[in-house]
Amino acid sequence: MKTAKDYMEAANASVPKMSAEDAIAKHAAGQGTFIDVRDSASIAQSGTIKGAHRVPRGMIEFNADPAVEALYNPIFEKDAEIYLVCGAGGQAALAGKTLQDMGFTNVTNIGGFPAWKDAGGPTES
Repeated sequence: MKTAKDYMEAANASVPKMSAEDAIAKHAAGQGTFIDVRDSASIAQSGTIKGAHRVPRGMIEFNADPAVEALYNPIFEKDAEIYLVCGAGGQAALAGKTLQDMGFTNVTNIGGFPAWKDAGGPTES
């Protein structure tokens, strides 16, 4: 039987990580799709990355699968540069692993929103 620790270790071993500073440079250059995978209440409390799409981790599979026509979000392209953020990096890693398992090839965990904010990244409510 797998534990939460097993899932986290697998996700962290598979999904590349990027520092907030490097992610801010990508954002400033207009590169990639930034997705905040936290729930709306968490985002309402702290804000999020300016221009980030808001897709809760529990909806990733549905929003990323074109076969689920009613829920599919076209921001999910298999070869798109996708940068995931959450509260501390754990949910972003798990969502990234899920996307990899679905065939996405360029997914990066940029960690937690507090690090982004502390590094001076642009934010919005």
